[in-house]
Amino acid sequence: MPSYNAAFEIHVHGQVLLRADVTYEQLQDALRPLWAYAGARSLNEAEGSLYEEEPGIQLDKKEHLLQMCWTVRGDEDFRQALDDMCMGLNELAEQGSAIEVTFYDTEFDEEEASDESQSRDDFVMLFVGPNPAAIMQVQRDLLVQDVIGLMERHFDGAELSGVVQEIDKLFSQRFEALVSSLELGKPPRGGSGGSGSGHGGGNRRPRHLH
Repeated sequence: MPSYNAAFEIHVHGQVLLRADVTYEQLQDALRPLWAYAGARSLNEAEGSLYEEEPGIQLDKKEHLLQMCWTVRGDEDFRQALDDMCMGLNELAEQGSAIEVTFYDTEFDEEEASDESQSRDDFVMLFVGPNPAAIMQVQRDLLVQDVIGLMERHFDGAELSGVVQEIDKLFSQRFEALVSSLELGKPPRGGSGGSGSGHGGGNRRPRHLH
């Protein structure tokens, strides 16, 4: 089990729509990197989060929906477990999905820290999906949402259709390049790893509470 003196508390948050034929055993195998890292012997043993107020790892069998709001103590080596998890979930996913992972520096105290010191907090967005097109679709949707949300502070939403069209062009070009390179079997950049990350510094991300 990771040490209680681990450098980070790591929060994994997201929803993944699974194929209707996926069994619990297949999901357990795909998530093995997570529960094995936590020192558990099965998914059932590790599905509870470090914090009781978080739902943990749950499977909605009726909706075929994997829901994760789960925290574990760990270190930088957890990133490899995340990569392995994404590869496993790619095989089970019905459509593209995003998974947020936040690393909280356990040794950083905001109240006692000097103005110059910064936490080692980090945030990574992961993407999983049955194929590169599905992964790119969810990446595109999130980017459009972020860009529109930012620009609507200055422009009316009706004025931004051209911006969305340009974003779509960029993703079309990326997909065409992927096809022409004959690498359809590989995830696009950011497919199974993080497409974006950044250190928290003085502005720490709030935890997900339910």
